[in-house]
Amino acid sequence: MNDPIGDMLTRIRNAQMRRKSTVLTPASKLRGWVLDVLADEGYIRGHETVTGPDGHPAIEISLKYYEGAPVIKDIKRVSTPGRRVYAGVSTIPSVRQGLGVSIVSTPKGVMSDAAARSANVGGEVLCTVF
Repeated sequence: MNDPIGDMLTRIRNAQMRRKSTVLTPASKLRGWVLDVLADEGYIRGHETVTGPDGHPAIEISLKYYEGAPVIKDIKRVSTPGRRVYAGVSTIPSVRQGLGVSIVSTPKGVMSDAAARSANVGGEVLCTVF
């Protein structure tokens, strides 16, 4: 697999289209950090590390719905393995004029766009969520 973050985002998108309550994805530190930001911003209920059906570590993501509709309306990968997208602190993209969140990988860790601006750091824009 070339793009583990893109794979995780696609699994979340597909599970929400099917109205699943949880979804499994292979475990990694970066995926966990991205899910921490999603949970802090209120887009998912939470996540925990479990043993997958193949015996390897996996992350079980608890999806969140509001009045039957998924909380995540749109989730897109910005920086891909073939085209990395970096942004300085002044050029971090704002999603839907501040209603959404950009997840940024900075030298101080993976954080939301608002947290990166307040910490005065830029980095790689991993994905956007609305």
